[in-house]
Order: sequence, then structure tokens, then C-alpha cells
Amino acid sequence: MNSEIQPYTLVVGASTNPDRYSFKAIRALRENHIPVKAYGIKAGQVSDVTIETMLPTSNPDTITLYVGPERQTELIEPLIALKPRRIIFNPGTENPEFIRKAQQAGIETEIACTLVLLATYQY
Repeated sequence: MNSEIQPYTLVVGASTNPDRYSFKAIRALRENHIPVKAYGIKAGQVSDVTIETMLPTSNPDTITLYVGPERQTELIEPLIALKPRRIIFNPGTENPEFIRKAQQAGIETEIACTLVLLATYQY
């Protein structure tokens, strides 16, 4: 199956730093056999996932956010334009304006921790 049309999760704020939750999320998603694309300010590699410095053009099923509200402004419209089914706002990324805009666009929003969702089989 073409990976561009296969449902995938986009990790926004991806990092190659093993101490970062985005790094841990990429590893956990892949361990659960969930296709992943990653976007970050620096290119790199986590497991078998390449961190890209440009947003993908295909529509993710889920966006899991690891960028704080103070750095989300320029990302809100481009991420909504990707038309994901849902956006997960991980701890520290909650942003009422972003949540409102996403919901107005018909996108499901969830304030949750991707790692907890995976560990409790709720992802």
C-alpha cells in the first residue's frame, strides 16, 4: 500500500533527544506498528522514522502535538489544512484558540498524553 494514502500519525515537534516526549512517542507508536511521519525544526532520525523539516502534504489520521502554545501560532493553519481526523494536545501543548479552530474545521481534539493512550490501549 502506498504510504502516502495509508493512515498515519504525524508527530509535530519531533526531536532526536531521547529525553524528549516526542522521541518517546515516536518509538512507542512504531512499537505499536503505527505508521509515523515526524516534523521538527531539525532533521534527524528516530527508529525508522525520519524527522522532516517541512510538513507533509498528505493527510494524517492523527496529529500528536509536542510544541508549546507560544510556538504554535504559525503552525495552526497549516496543520488544520492537513485535515487530520484528530489532534492530540499532549501535556503542555493545550491551546484554546487552536482547539477552537480545529473543532470549527470538524477535527476531533483530545487533551491527552499519547504515551498514556498507547499504554492503556486507547490510542
